[in-house]
Order: sequence, then structure tokens, then C-alpha cells
Amino acid sequence: MTVSMRVMSAGDGYKYLLRTVAAADGDRSFSTPLTRYYAEAGTPPGRWLGSGVAALGSGQLAVGDRVSEAQLQLLMGMGRDPITGDPLGLAFPAYKSVSERIDARIADLDSTMSPGAMGDAVAQIQAEETERGTRRAVAGFDFTFSIPKSASALWAVADAGTQALIGEAHHTAVAEVVAFMEREVAATRTGATAGDGAVAQVDVTGLVATAFDHFDSRAGDPHLHTHVVISNKVQTALDGKWRSLDGRPMHAAVVALSELHEAVFADHMTRTFGVEWEARDRGRDRNPAWAISRVPEELVAEFSTRARHIDTETDRLIADYVSKHGRRPPPATILKLRAQATLSTRPDKEVRSLADLTVEWRSRATAVLGQDATTWARNLTGNNSPLLLRADDVPLDAIEELGTAVVEIVGEKRSTWRRWNLMAEASRQTMHWRFASMQDREAIVGMIADAAEQASLRLTPPDLATSPAAFRRVDGTSVFRPKHSTVFSSELLLAAEDRLLDRSRALTAPAVSVRSVEKITSRPDAEGRMLSEDQADALMKIAVSGRMLDVLVGPAGAGKTTAMNALRRAWEAEHGRGSVVGLAPSAVAAQVLADDLGIQTENTAKWWQNHLVHRTSFDACQLVIIDEASLAGTLSLDRITHLAERAGAKVLLVGDFAQLQSVDAGGAFNLLVADRDDAPELVDVHRFTNAWEKTASLALRHGRTAVIGTYLDHDRIRGGEADLMTDAAYSAWRADRESGLASVLVAETRDQATALNTRARADLILDGTLMPGPEVELADGTMAGAGTRSSPAATTAGCATARTGSATATPGPSRTSATTARSPSAELDAASAERSCSRLRTWLSTLTSATQSRLIAHRASPPIPRTSWWSRPRRGRTSTSR
Repeated sequence: MTVSMRVMSAGDGYKYLLRTVAAADGDRSFSTPLTRYYAEAGTPPGRWLGSGVAALGSGQLAVGDRVSEAQLQLLMGMGRDPITGDPLGLAFPAYKSVSERIDARIADLDSTMSPGAMGDAVAQIQAEETERGTRRAVAGFDFTFSIPKSASALWAVADAGTQALIGEAHHTAVAEVVAFMEREVAATRTGATAGDGAVAQVDVTGLVATAFDHFDSRAGDPHLHTHVVISNKVQTALDGKWRSLDGRPMHAAVVALSELHEAVFADHMTRTFGVEWEARDRGRDRNPAWAISRVPEELVAEFSTRARHIDTETDRLIADYVSKHGRRPPPATILKLRAQATLSTRPDKEVRSLADLTVEWRSRATAVLGQDATTWARNLTGNNSPLLLRADDVPLDAIEELGTAVVEIVGEKRSTWRRWNLMAEASRQTMHWRFASMQDREAIVGMIADAAEQASLRLTPPDLATSPAAFRRVDGTSVFRPKHSTVFSSELLLAAEDRLLDRSRALTAPAVSVRSVEKITSRPDAEGRMLSEDQADALMKIAVSGRMLDVLVGPAGAGKTTAMNALRRAWEAEHGRGSVVGLAPSAVAAQVLADDLGIQTENTAKWWQNHLVHRTSFDACQLVIIDEASLAGTLSLDRITHLAERAGAKVLLVGDFAQLQSVDAGGAFNLLVADRDDAPELVDVHRFTNAWEKTASLALRHGRTAVIGTYLDHDRIRGGEADLMTDAAYSAWRADRESGLASVLVAETRDQATALNTRARADLILDGTLMPGPEVELADGTMAGAGTRSSPAATTAGCATARTGSATATPGPSRTSATTARSPSAELDAASAERSCSRLRTWLSTLTSATQSRLIAHRASPPIPRTSWWSRPRRGRTSTSR
């Protein structure tokens, strides 16, 4: 994504923007190009952006003017006019702290209460207020606009004139997308009769924003990007009053804005330099990355990882070794030297001038390209004028076809969608077209989205009455319905859901006799464990039901694996050995299911591919267990259950209705559970040693965010900057390993996981845990050696595909908008420790999607005072729990 967004808190949340700003002389125009600050250490000062700027002060500010720290403090810190200091509408709400609320309520207690009653009342107040936590007002939204990596590489090594033109293309694209946001995204709410004090979503006169340019990444690689901080204060077009932005569309539109921005920037680059663009594959589960076609991937890779820095430092260490010992070090020593180089080259935050950075970048690029980098860039940008499209050049039948294709693609990923989902996909489908202007691109993308809406099935009912003209927007829609909030689906998905419901109600599947089930439930298993009452009841319901499509519901730790094992024994006793097979949405989950049940398993996508190629199918009287079924797509379940029904087999979906839903078109598991009033469900959680964690985990499962206070009470949450929390989480993981605990560290993004894995492997080599030997380079740039353990060190929320040392590099999907899984720590009994680590993804996804996290670490038993760590965005800063 080329656009990301984070919420900024009122107060001092704005100060991070000023840390790298160069000391300016105060006389420079902020509409000048980036190269004006070429020789100064730091980044250019911020500039004002957005048409709402004209309403500030007495018209003294203009777009492009410099932003001073005092102005930023007034606007973002206090919600006031940056020129006059006057309040812009209501002041930011000042929320009392937890201790202040507790003190106020205790002061109001009846002084005549008995000591015992007073103590109980105080304890209840403390518990209630701790659960509520502390709120902070929202001051604005930080949208980060980045250019593609290939364009950053070209900008980094080009001459000053070309750098300025690329910077201008970037700034123009950002300004055009912000203008688009003012037209299509920005809105406020007004009215006083609704529960939240707002009933109408109305237009605003414009956005008030500040833009701060940055040149490089933390690792010192070229990364031209701009932080556009949009103030939460907007002026209402209806009555001129200052109100707060409606945050809902700001969150909903991020992906669509990212796709649009990338395409608009590409248009500007082609118009200016005549460059061509191509889509480059980034692997499974990731959209292709668009790149300038003549920028080699080797140069992009050079500026995307720290591998080159590590190699250089390794060579230096080897040279030092040779000078001291008179011989080249053996392979084992070289591996240790590389590990030492990995740790010593970890970058600290450093403020450098663009001139210094450019010299370094050109040197690195010249080595990769085999020619002078600046000359290469000059040749690359010297092209003839390209052919550009106008909106009228695209025929209407092509727009209709693209609209249908957009619905088909979105329908494979989602069960329902809104306008912004269609806009994002429409931008992806037209990325290979180059347009003459932003207006032309916006028109075509909008027309394709309109065609996609027409091809979709509208689920939101139409307005029953027409709003008066005063309460209608320019496009005729009612202000009493939020813009772009209509929900769509498709007849294909609804038909698949109907077929799944029909199979769930069909009682024609093979079954197991009551007597066979009772034999299993009355005896301990091979490990001497007896089924609990809810497990035995669920087993009986499933085995004898005769339902073609059955379900088993249970939260993490409720014993679903134990119940499935018992069901396997009962089924095989009746229908023969090998009559139970397993499927799961991911390869990792399928392997875990195979290990747990001792049955043949496969992931659903691979199984379907085998069916298409090798005609693999099911046998009569088989039981097909699909684990983590809430992560399985609706269309995938429909295809698999159809084949099972035709073969005379039974399908059992195992999962949790509170689990995160499928990244594909999902929701079928919830639908099937809700359709029944007797769905087999496991309710008793066995996993936790601490009784309070059992209750707390179930509260999180149901989305009761107040339970976070319980984790605060038990010292499970720590707060701080993201970098500090990353180090703290890593240190906790290391301490766990040294204490003999099974521990997993989870990162939100692939880059975070790769950095943590590299660091972990280097440490383990240096302390002798990993023995040096032959290595191979993985797709993410990390190294892997033979004979190492496979328990994860750092992983994203996606499926693990490559293991490095004791760390697992996982290029699975990153949930960056609203649904990154979060979990509290858990202290598990020793018997379930290894299973807990193996089933990490299941464990993460069984929790509510109501909140987000950035780093999670999960610790198995034995328990120690410092438990696990996790961090989450918290209104402008990052918090970490342990």
C-alpha cells in the first residue's frame, strides 16, 4: 500500500513530526522543491495543505505556507485556530484519568457506611473504573503517502533537476488525492436527537492539513514519503460551524485512496518522463506491486533490505580476522561474524542531509547497476511523449465489462462490500492505463465502480421517503444516510450460502451408533483423559445426527482437539480405519490437525487443485473434518461440501463464531451456527492455569473491551514508543527461551517479522544455540540453515511458509486496516505448551476483531512473574502489554 493511516491524539501527539525537521532560516517559500533543503541535516519543515486552510485566521494562511511548531501546537494540540488562537468549535474533550474518576466517586460515598461496606464499595469502584480505562481525544489523522519503491530508487540516484521533478510529481499526486478526499470522504455529523448526538452526515468546506516530507527509511534506504496530518476540526458547509470529522469514512477509504494515489502518481511520472510501468509478482496472498519497468528488481532489493549493509560489515570483520590471524576464518567463524554484523548494523534513528544520503545511494546503486547511477537515471527518464488516455477514449462496453470483473474479484475476497471496496478494485484494474489528468482517471474509476454497483446485489434497503431538498447532498442522496454506506453482495454468494444451509439441514449422511459413541465417552483416551460433560455431549450430537454438514463450536482452549480425537476413534470403529480425513484453510493448520488426530490432511486450496488436476475426491461414509472453518471462504466450502454430498460423506466444520472471519468471502460458518438452536458447542475452557484468565479470555472473545482493565490489574500491559516496545518484546522472548519456556513473538508486518527473525537468529548463533553450517537465503532476505528448530520467534498473523533457525519467517497477509488479531497472555499447563505454539494462528484468530494489536508475544508454562507482551495502537502512540 502507498497510503496508510493512524489516528493522532490531542496534546503532544504531533511532536514526532518535528523531530527530524531541518533548522530553516525562515525566509524560504514552502512551495519550493525538496532540493532547497538538499544540504541541511534533516527534512523540510511542514507546509499547509487543503482548501480548509483559507478559513483559518483572517485569510492569512495559504496552501504551501510554512507550518511553525506554535501553529501545530494550537491546531493539533489544542484544537484552536493556528493564527488567532480562537477555539475551532468545541474544545477537545478532557477526559479524567482512572485515578481521578476513582477519587471523585469515593468522595461521593456515604460517610456513614460501615467499614466493611465502604471497603466493598471502594473495591467495586476501582474495578469498574479500571475496566473503563483512559480515553484521549482525537486531534487528527496521519495519512502517510509513499511512492513505489522503484520510483524511490530512481529519485534517490537521479540528478537534482530530476529529483525535483519526481518530488513535484509526488506532491501533486498527494494534493490531488487530498482534494479527492475533500469531495468524496470528508464529512461531519450534526443533529442533537440521536444517542450519540448526531443524526445527519453533512459536507464540509474543506480539510485543514499539514504535510511533512521524509526522505528515507529507518535503515537509511531511499523512501520518499509525506505525512499528511489532517486536523479533526472541519467547517460545516451547512451552517459554517466548526465540528469534528466523521472518522468512519476516513478509516473505510484508506485502501481505495492507496490504490488511487499509486495510479495518479504513476500517471504524473509517465506524463513527465515517459516511463512505463509493469506489475511484479510478490507471491501468494499479495497483490502485484507496480514498478517502473526499466528499474531492475535488483536495485529495488538493494534499497529494500539491510542485506547489503550486513554483507559489507561481514567483509570488514573477515578482513580484521585475516589481519590478526594471517588466514581466512573457517565457515563456522564466518557465520558467527555475520551474526555479529547483523547486530552491529541495526540502525538507530539518524538525521542526515539529503546530500549525504544521495551520495551514499548513488554509490550503492552504481555497484548494483554496473554503471554510473546518475547517468543511468538520466537515460531512463529521457523518453518520448507517451500516449495518454482521456475519459472519452474508454468505450462504455469496456467499462461495463470491467464493472462485472470487479464484482467477481471482490466477491472472491468478501461476502459483502461497499463503494470503497469497488473503488479500490476499479483502481487496480485500471492501473495499467495512463491517463492525461486526475479528472480523467477519477471519472473512469467512478464509472467502473458505478457499473460494479449495478452488477451487485444491493442489501441495504432504499430510503422509504424522500428527504427535503435542504437535507440532500449535491448528488441527491440524503444526509441521513452516510455516504457510500450501501452494502452489496452477489447472487453467486447468496446461492452458495443457500446450498450450504440446505446441506446443513439434510439428514442423509452416515452416522455412528449410540452404543459406539458411549464406548468412547465412557473410557479414558491413550493419555488417561476422560471427556468432560460438554465434550461428550457434543460428540454424541455430531456422531448420531446424520447431518450432511455439521458444526462444532468452541473457544480456544475448550478442548476441540480432544473432542475431535474421540470422534475420530468412534467413527473409525464404525466405518473402518482411514475413514476420517482432514482439511484446513492453511497448510500450517492442516499440519497441526494431522499431528493432533493422526489422519491424512491437506489445505483446502491444495485439495481443490488436486481435485481439478488429479480428480481427487471423497469416499462414501467418510468423515471430512474442516478445522478453523471460520477462516474458510464461502465458495470454497460450497465446492468441497458439494463433492462430499455427492460421494455420500459427512462434513464437520470446527471453529468459533467469535473468530476472525475468512480473508476470502467468508461468514458461512457463522451462518450455519446461527441457523441452528442445537449447535454442538464446547463451553468449558481448560487451557488456563489462572481462573481469572479463563473468564477474561471469554470476555475478549465476545468483544467486551472493558475487560482490558482486568489485564491492567494483573500487570499485563506496558506502554511506550513502538521501537521501545519492539525491543522490550524481543527481550522478553529471549528471556523466555533462556528460562526454558516455549515463547512466540508476533509482529504485524512482514518487515517487522523479518527484522525480528534476523535479530533472533544472529543472537542464537552467537550464544551457540544454533550451530553454524550451510545456509540458504529465503525470499524475505533472511538466512536458513539445516538442523535448526522450527518453533516461531517472529511471525505475522498469516501462514508460516519458511523457517529460519528457531525463527519462522512468515510472508502471510498483514491485517493493516481494522482487524489485526489481539490476544491477552496465557499461562498454559505444560501438556499444552507445544500445541499452543503450533496452533498460534488459530489461537490469535479465535479472539474478537473489535480491537487491534501490533506486537503479540505468547508464553507457555511454567508461569513466571513477567508474562507475555503485546502492543497496540492507542490514539497516537503504541502500547505494549506483558
